[in-house]
Amino acid sequence: MSLEFAIQYPCSLRARYREEHLRAWGRLSSLHTRLTTGDTAAPSEDKLRFVENARSEVEVMHAETLTCTNCPASLPRATAGEGESVGCLGRITYPIEAQFEKFLADRVQLALDTLDEEDQPRLLRILVDPESPFDGEGTKELRRVTTSKGLRFFELRLPIKFARQAERLTTDNLFDLLAGFRSEDSERTTYTREFPFAAAADYYDFLDYILRTDISESEWERLHARSRNYAQFLRLLNALERAEALHTRLLLD
Repeated sequence: MSLEFAIQYPCSLRARYREEHLRAWGRLSSLHTRLTTGDTAAPSEDKLRFVENARSEVEVMHAETLTCTNCPASLPRATAGEGESVGCLGRITYPIEAQFEKFLADRVQLALDTLDEEDQPRLLRILVDPESPFDGEGTKELRRVTTSKGLRFFELRLPIKFARQAERLTTDNLFDLLAGFRSEDSERTTYTREFPFAAAADYYDFLDYILRTDISESEWERLHARSRNYAQFLRLLNALERAEALHTRLLLD
């Protein structure tokens, strides 16, 4: 269970395959990597059977995605997570870790408490604005969900509350902001949300500050060692940077 994202770029791969096909490859490559690298979080028997039956498709996928190597929309392989074969795709796995949510909350609070207003990322000012569209209701609903298999979208059952000038807000508002905007052409792309090109720079500035600014090397190593979500959000940050450079949007679902 994951939030999938893709840089919308008219590459040769998209000329031959529909978006939903590329998304299916993304899921397949993630499962295949977990199986072949001995990940302790072993997938279910159904997933094992699925990958076994898709062996020929895996071979086609690996051959076709060789073209991603030279594509301007391809993201660094070092941030590819669990075997992301399609270079412009990425995923953030659920549940969102409690530790990572606390890290985000601490970083947002630090920015509000220590940066002058004119130095704060623009999205941070929008988040705390009384008229902000990010009311937290979407995330609040997700936080309540537990699937029939016991899976959750968030480890924390209650959001973290902010303080002082953000005292009316919680991390539900923050994750609503990070969910982007509703896409108007989801039937064609299969992605229901997006970061439009016009917003890419603002989202990049916000996440760049939260995830990387004034993070020491030891803290960076600790975050990577203890949080899968941290590396996944760094790939999302890379995708936003690439989308802005290519004058395109980043799709999410």
